[in-house]
Amino acid sequence: MSLGSSYFPEGLHVDIFIRIKRLVVAGRVIFTEKAETEMAAEELTPELVYESILNAPTVFKVIRSRNPHTNRSEKLFVIKGLTFDGLDIYTKGKILTKEGADVFYVLISSKRNTDL
Repeated sequence: MSLGSSYFPEGLHVDIFIRIKRLVVAGRVIFTEKAETEMAAEELTPELVYESILNAPTVFKVIRSRNPHTNRSEKLFVIKGLTFDGLDIYTKGKILTKEGADVFYVLISSKRNTDL
């Protein structure tokens, strides 16, 4: 089953964190260049980031932001979770529709808590 936009029909209340976790499980995650640079500097793999998101109890914080490229309002989701080995990882991202399917777009992922 595809996890595209039709998987989450309009009007159906779906918990946003469950939606993010489903996107992670389906491999529908894109990392920005900045997130990839931060991850490489801290020796984090995408799999470690996925583990921390799947193990997190909830979305830690929702930030209302304005996209500098489109000037549109957007919600950024901050997730703090542990890997299976107990490594604390901070991830900030948003849900986007790309080529007709939802993806979780990771803006920041690091071992330290930033932007809090």
